[in-house]
Amino acid sequence: MHFVSSLTRTHGSHRLYATVAGTKLRPPQTVIEKVVQKYAVGLPEGKVVKAGDYVMIRPEHVMTHDNTGPVISKSVDLCRFSTAEILIYHYRFKSVGALKIHNPTQPVFTLDHDVQNKSPKNLAKYASIERFAREHNVDFYPAGRGIGHQVLVEEGYAFPYTLTVASDSHSNMYGGVGCVGTPIVRTDAAALWATGKTWWQIPRMVKVELKGKLAPGVTGKDVIVALCGSFNKDEVLNAAIEFTGDGVSALSVDDRLTIANMTTEWGALVGIFPVDATTLRWYDQNLTKLELRTFSSANSGIPPPPTHPRINRQRLDTLRKVVVQSDPDAQYASHLVFDLSSLVPHVSGPNSVKISNPLPILEDKRIAINKAYLVSCTNSRVSDIAAAAEVMKGNKVADGVEFYIAAASSVIQQEAERLGHWDDLIQSGAKVLPAGCGPCIGLGTGLLEEGQVGISATNRNYKGRMGHPGAQAYLASPAVVAASAIRGYICGPASLDPHVLPPTSVPTFSISQIPIADTASSLGKEPLLKGFPTTFSGPLLFAPQDNLNTDGIYPGKYTYQDDITLERQAQVAMENYDPEFAPLVASIATKQTEAGKSSTSKGGVILVSGYNFGTGSSREQAATALKAAGVPLVIAGSFGDIFKRNAINNGLVCIESPELVKDLTDSYAKDGKRGAGGNDGEMTVNKGINVSINMATGQVDVTGVFNKTYSIRPVGASVQELWLCGGLEGYILKEIQNRI
Repeated sequence: MHFVSSLTRTHGSHRLYATVAGTKLRPPQTVIEKVVQKYAVGLPEGKVVKAGDYVMIRPEHVMTHDNTGPVISKSVDLCRFSTAEILIYHYRFKSVGALKIHNPTQPVFTLDHDVQNKSPKNLAKYASIERFAREHNVDFYPAGRGIGHQVLVEEGYAFPYTLTVASDSHSNMYGGVGCVGTPIVRTDAAALWATGKTWWQIPRMVKVELKGKLAPGVTGKDVIVALCGSFNKDEVLNAAIEFTGDGVSALSVDDRLTIANMTTEWGALVGIFPVDATTLRWYDQNLTKLELRTFSSANSGIPPPPTHPRINRQRLDTLRKVVVQSDPDAQYASHLVFDLSSLVPHVSGPNSVKISNPLPILEDKRIAINKAYLVSCTNSRVSDIAAAAEVMKGNKVADGVEFYIAAASSVIQQEAERLGHWDDLIQSGAKVLPAGCGPCIGLGTGLLEEGQVGISATNRNYKGRMGHPGAQAYLASPAVVAASAIRGYICGPASLDPHVLPPTSVPTFSISQIPIADTASSLGKEPLLKGFPTTFSGPLLFAPQDNLNTDGIYPGKYTYQDDITLERQAQVAMENYDPEFAPLVASIATKQTEAGKSSTSKGGVILVSGYNFGTGSSREQAATALKAAGVPLVIAGSFGDIFKRNAINNGLVCIESPELVKDLTDSYAKDGKRGAGGNDGEMTVNKGINVSINMATGQVDVTGVFNKTYSIRPVGASVQELWLCGGLEGYILKEIQNRI
């Protein structure tokens, strides 16, 4: 695998930003590129990393939790593993030849997803995870401590100007405190445990300039909901977002964390805010709380508490001295401008973050709700709970409505209790859930039932995510959620003064594209590594849908069944999108023969879909289920980056062909548009079309009732090598064996 790399130096445990010697000017970089430069390893001397580069990274920390389910080893032909995520990691960890964790201070374990599950099986899983952590001296946070992302911010694992990754798609949240947080997948986590490093392709850079100031009653949640709805044509898909502008200074750290958290739903891989006076003041306040957590004082004679290993005075002093900013002439793929002063409260949905509605318009419709939620790592911090409590105080939850609350962490709940906000919510009729993910991920008490409507302060309202696929889910700020719980329909709080809000209209925004030369290999012949198939071919199935998310590909209710087999994964592939998909693929597979099969070709069903295929959560099974079902290659207009990463790491080939997608849409999608199935109402179109992809030349031949030839960019040597190794795990195994 070929990677490029960095000019930073490491002195002991401290990473330093380096300058280029001599008179040669250093190419300009964004702040994100500078941070990645700091954590890149094995780079040629003098190499300055830029967007598009594949680099090996050694992140500061890697967080894993309890929701990733079974993993299929790429090094051995097994289809069933231990029930515990960490034992699964441990298996993979041992299967790649590692006997111990490379750097025990790098991983962090947090149990947060299925914390309401008190079954013997889940408790045994949690116990085994803790045991593994203790045996390997890994920092461990048990169920009830809080959601992993919040814990990482509170405990300083996500810290300004560092790179911290997590096997969860909402690691973007760390950008709220100036940390480059980005999601990885479980195979990457296993590689990090074994070697301390994994691969990453630096995303394209997008500058989002926030101007003006929010009106009273408008929050960070409204900002990101409106951004998702205003720029909903994949403007930031698979990008690294840098928030700038005079509007940033007026946003609290809690608002920034909310916005950064939901840049995931917007389609980005990173969403970072500058480290400014607001950030430093927030850290000072948290440090003061840590210093006052005992009865120690200057005259008490009691020794001071131990210095926190990550949030301490020395580290904050260094942070003030070392300011990292984007260079004035740094390159961006596009520049978005958003006027905060033009924004009114917004609500997302139903069942899509790409649909955002001004609250006054929805309020007039009096959309009745059955459930309301103040939960998740998006909006369950102290300021969020306080905002909801202010609305709820002296009121009661409406008849027929259930209002669920869960703090983002135990620390937050304790502070909310001390301030009286928690009790205000309970006295108003709120139902308390433990600090954890719960309903946001579709687990535990209070899920939406068929036909119900819910409004939530969470980050995702995909169809079926928070309960039944036949329910409708909306997203809003904590104050709007609380007000809706009181009145029984979607509305704003009584304190929201329409006279101080801007006119109810589309927020003011603009976008400018900045052409950047494509440094990737051009269309044409690609040398094939020995053993990699010359062609992939088979019947073509078309799913005419954009933004087909991982919940649609592999439902969350199966993600947490740790003993599920590959055979069963194949049977439920695409179930939330089309329950007939898996049986259709299985029926096609039974009709296929071995005729014409050779070592130079790979057969199977070729799935074609729309844009941003595989958006959503980091569940690896979305890729493994398709592959297990008999789909060796997926063609799409574009891919969600996490899905693409999972696919590459597990040997599922991904090809982009917007032209083929357009032609299939024009011919077979209902009304010539993706989103409503085929012309005959089917969700998966099967017209007897066959396709053959030449992996050397990039020629795609489509035959049958539809005949045409297309050209695509063939996959490069790095993807071929991962495929030949059985995925990233096999590649790491080879790397370790080569060192022996």
